[in-house]
Amino acid sequence: MLTACGAIVRRLPLSIVRVLGAILGTIGYSVAIGERRRAIANIARAFPEWPRKQHKRTIRATFRHLGISVFELLWLPNLDTKLHETTVYEGTDKLLELIDAGRACIVFTAHVGNWEWLCYGSGKLGRPTAVLQRERNEADINRFITELRARAGVRTIDRGSTGSARELLQATKRGGILAFLIDQNLRTESVKVPFFGIPSPTPIGPAKLAIRSEAIAIAGFVERLPDGRHLIRFHEPIECKRDDDPIALTARMTEIIEAQIRRLPEQWVWMHDRWRERPKWDVTPVA
Repeated sequence: MLTACGAIVRRLPLSIVRVLGAILGTIGYSVAIGERRRAIANIARAFPEWPRKQHKRTIRATFRHLGISVFELLWLPNLDTKLHETTVYEGTDKLLELIDAGRACIVFTAHVGNWEWLCYGSGKLGRPTAVLQRERNEADINRFITELRARAGVRTIDRGSTGSARELLQATKRGGILAFLIDQNLRTESVKVPFFGIPSPTPIGPAKLAIRSEAIAIAGFVERLPDGRHLIRFHEPIECKRDDDPIALTARMTEIIEAQIRRLPEQWVWMHDRWRERPKWDVTPVA
């Protein structure tokens, strides 16, 4: 089904694709009442100084952005020929220099902007690229996303699969990009670090892996620009050493993620239950 829809959407101009996505997002805001209420409650925790109208206006824009991102996902293989007219890069020179020197670069990112565009665009840099994902319940969606990433040369590693730990270690040894999304509250080893001033369970595994392998830690994001293009930006790289503190690295990357969300709050997934307690998975007190 998704493959058939994608074949149709890829034939459309990107401007039309985005109009359709905006319509989907507007409908979603109206009918997904539970998600809308949760999103408004969450953004109110993050920005308590905002008036209620601004909370609602931002969440309406969030739904619209997500609707557009869904349709862009179906259109994404067109980046094979339309990359330079749709995508801008910043910070890639230093990243590629490190990779070409044989270093592993562990990218810490989040569900901001169209994160699958970031994934595809990173793959198009032409260096070994892998991403860890939490498998979805829908097998068709998993297969569609995995095959889509593979078109750009991105390898998908499923969290919790039998060989995932071995695959992650191999990825750090061969060098290239290994990306993790750390902005969600997951059933995995976590540490509480500040996120919008609230202690929030955050996966610590990526920081531990970066430190254990003495890799380069780097934050990377994609954002939708006013002119319709996507900006893929990589921040300053951080050299990891064996005696570094993984809690401090997780807190630092979460701080960078928060700054990105504060800049463009309508481009983050506010409907996610980010601050839910998960005592079973906590490994340390607040950093």
